[in-house]
Amino acid sequence: MAATTWSPTSSSGVDELLFRNDTVSLCLLVNRRHRTLRIIDFRAGPTPSKRDFVLATAKREGVEKIFTLVERDEVSTWTRLGFTREGSIPGFYKRSDAWILGAVVSQISAHLRDAGHGEDDEGGEDRASSPSVLLAERTIARARRLLRESEGRPLPAIKIAPASGAELRRAVVAVQRAGRALTGFEPFGRDAVRTGYALSARGGFCLHAAWEMQSCFGNSFLEILTSPRDESERLATTAAIGALCDRLVEERAVSTFTFAPADDHELCAALLANGFRRSAVLARHLVVGRSRKDAILWAKKLVAPAA
Repeated sequence: MAATTWSPTSSSGVDELLFRNDTVSLCLLVNRRHRTLRIIDFRAGPTPSKRDFVLATAKREGVEKIFTLVERDEVSTWTRLGFTREGSIPGFYKRSDAWILGAVVSQISAHLRDAGHGEDDEGGEDRASSPSVLLAERTIARARRLLRESEGRPLPAIKIAPASGAELRRAVVAVQRAGRALTGFEPFGRDAVRTGYALSARGGFCLHAAWEMQSCFGNSFLEILTSPRDESERLATTAAIGALCDRLVEERAVSTFTFAPADDHELCAALLANGFRRSAVLARHLVVGRSRKDAILWAKKLVAPAA
């Protein structure tokens, strides 16, 4: 018989649902802000009850996007269940990548009619011409033009200071009112420990950011609270991201990754300037203000993993 257990964490904005029976063992992390559901699968295999439970839970909880992170040998399992390979997180498991497979709940039913098909080992359909990928490519092209136009302009000096959980929450509330919050600093993984910072520069610039680390793998999930609105803020954000990456290296992080709206050329330019690379395009993955947006996953290798 199946057993389910809720572990609500209302202060973090994420609820955890555990599901186990003789053939399936899952943990589902429901992000209320972005209406996404991350699947953590403890038992391999394309079990129909796994697919059915995930989809039923997503619909019941009002989730719009579901996704999972797996190693390469499990990619075909999830494509057979109707998921699309959206990209990867380089070095997520220190010496190997995590592949991201996702599905938009309103669109997945058609893919599930033939759940036994789609066994391509590389996973999923060709997304090169999908609307989300084309949008990301246009945004990146515009971001590169911005970098060329501002080439040679100095970056401001950045002051970086620790920020408590209470300070981060106050910052989130303030920018939410303006519809600018990219995140609420919700956990990405289980039992997450989050480190927060406030970064400032002359002229009134202030940016809050945080990361979540998995020390066993050396990866880190970096979150920026707000996007730059003009060139001045972009240059300051570029310097702030650089300062955060330097601090991550000090903390012995091997790699880092972050999400940005796929139409946000200013933030994308700041990430490109710091050596981040696009490694995935996630359909309908973020909510900013009242708008649901595609997302680009940006990743950066910080140091070589220790032997």
